[in-house]
Parts: sequence; C-alpha cells; structure tokens
Amino acid sequence: MGEGTKAKKYAYGYSEYTEQGKGPETMVADMLVDPEFGSLAEVSVGDWGAWENSCQPIIDGIVKEAEKFAHIRHLFIGDMGFEECEVSWIIQGDYSKLWAALPNLKELTIKGSTDLELGKVCHENLESLTIICGGLPEDVAASIRDAKLPNLKKLLLYIGVEDYGFDGDADTVKELLEKADFPKLEYLGIVDSEIQDELAEVVLASKFMGQIHTLDLSMGTLTDKGGALVLEQVVKWPNIKRLDLSYHYMSEEMASKFEELPIEVDVSDANEPDLYDGEVYMNAMLTE
Repeated sequence: MGEGTKAKKYAYGYSEYTEQGKGPETMVADMLVDPEFGSLAEVSVGDWGAWENSCQPIIDGIVKEAEKFAHIRHLFIGDMGFEECEVSWIIQGDYSKLWAALPNLKELTIKGSTDLELGKVCHENLESLTIICGGLPEDVAASIRDAKLPNLKKLLLYIGVEDYGFDGDADTVKELLEKADFPKLEYLGIVDSEIQDELAEVVLASKFMGQIHTLDLSMGTLTDKGGALVLEQVVKWPNIKRLDLSYHYMSEEMASKFEELPIEVDVSDANEPDLYDGEVYMNAMLTE
C-alpha cells in the first residue's frame, strides 16, 4: 500500500494491560510516537482493557490531538474478537466531540454499545457509519435518526437483542428510517436482529429503497415469512444490485428462489431453529 493508504491496528495484550500499565490513557500517546502513524489512512483500536475500562480517554485524546489525526480517513474503535472481549462487555464512550474534531473522516466503525453515546451527529464528509453491537440502544438510534450526514453512503446497524442493549422495537427502526435524511445513501444494512422478519417489512417500506444499490438484512432470524416479502418487493427496485441475507432461518426451498434473481445474492449460512419443550428458538448471529 502506498503512503497515505496504510492501515494499522493498535491494541494492548493482556500482559501489557495488567503488568505494564498500558490502557486507554496511554493509547493515543503510543499511536503518536509510532513512526508509521503519519503515513496511515486507516486506524483501528483494539483491546484497551475494554472489559473494565471505557474508551473515553482514547476518544478524548483523539479530540485533543485532532490536528495530528487529520490525515486519518477510516477509524474503527473496538476492533476485537470475542476471545479478547465479548462485544457486550466492551465499554464504549461519548463521541459527541469527535464529529467536529475529525472533519476529514470518511468512515467510522464502532464496536460495542455499553455506555455508547453519539450525541448530536453532524459531519459533512462521513461516508460510512457502522455500529457493531449485541444490542442497539434507543438513544443511539435517535442520534442516527437526527444525524446530519449529507454524504453518507453506507449505514450498517447491528440491532441485536434486548438482553444485550436493544431497548426498542420495530417502530424504533421505522422512525429512524422515516426521519433520517441521507440523500446519498447507497448501502443500507439493518442486521443481526431477533425480529428480522418485522424489520425486513419496515426496511422494504422505507424511502431509501429507491436509492440504495445494496440491501443488507443478514445475521438475523429471517424466516420464510420475511423471505417471501423480500422476494416479492426487491424485484420492484431495479436500482438494487446486491442483496445480503446470509445467516438466516429460511428453508432451502425459499433460499433457492433468491438465487434465481438477476442480482448478486448471498443466502449462505442457513440455520435450523432449536426446539425446547415445544418452544421454537432462533438466535441472531451476534449478541453476547
């Protein structure tokens, strides 16, 4: 990769955190003394001792040193797997001041929703916003609903489940999509929900269907009921070129119908419901 296009992840191992005094308070300083930092375009922040410490000092440090982060185009805070920290354990922070501090940012990905606040979202150049979590809080959804992001092209939201932070319902997502103003949106992902059939209906009725080229309803509990609705509606929108329904609970017969569509479709990772004491259980892909 050429200068200005490099990507690098900054994270602390367990011994660095527990024995060497490393943590969220030292992360930004360690980034800035890295000789490679000035040539980076993409920065991801991994484990900072995230199961017991907020990333707030990292966010605050970036805001304080904003001029030194002006060349960063892609930022991912919370880039860690479950073996490092379960997504529901990641303690996030308040991003209210980040929007103004990094006007050149093109892409922001946040993993974890515990203590997550987006505040008043206003950014002229952001093109991609992804929230990866086991449960999307209503106040975070409200911040996205009211966001001023005139150049946003991709919105990917993990809805998750009630036990891990989702305190809304299908109407929460409906209101977000009704009131949000993203004139350049091309990729809409409402994923990872245990009410995926309901959310599919909400998304398919949204104003964004006429402008997006990618519809992502993956990682949730989509069944034949939701699948039939998607199959019926998606053909009405010739602008949609890609459909992601991977990780689903549709039958093989239903899934095969999507493969006949003249667009790129992903119906991989089929799941079978679990039966316990006569009850049917289906799980979204990422919760804890």
